[in-house]
Amino acid sequence: MVSRRFDNPEHDWLPGHRGVDLGAAPGSPVLAAGDGIVIFAGTVAGKPVVSLRHDGGLRTTYEPVEPGVTAGARVTRGSPIGTLAGGHEGCPALACLHWGARRDPTIRNRPQYIDPLGLLRLAPLRLKPLVTP
Repeated sequence: MVSRRFDNPEHDWLPGHRGVDLGAAPGSPVLAAGDGIVIFAGTVAGKPVVSLRHDGGLRTTYEPVEPGVTAGARVTRGSPIGTLAGGHEGCPALACLHWGARRDPTIRNRPQYIDPLGLLRLAPLRLKPLVTP
């Protein structure tokens, strides 16, 4: 369940939401969005965080996630990287996974945040033809 959507600000310094919040139960397994290498598994500002580097200059970050992996480990799409912890501020569920994604710095030397939901490989939409009597 998406409890808060991606909201990329017009300028880097403006407020926004550079990821999505997904409601779940505390202790739920958190899975890697794609093949990659763990570049961070630890605590940032008192919150447990896991970050992965993927091919093509993509980085995904997951919080609050109690790491089940260590920095330098290779992971595959769908493999567990940790468990969801409670306590994500503003979450309407018992726990929320804040999932963020960004591309390597662009010509302006700043990373480009992207909506991580666009990384999901969902089934293609199939529309049936409209039949008129």
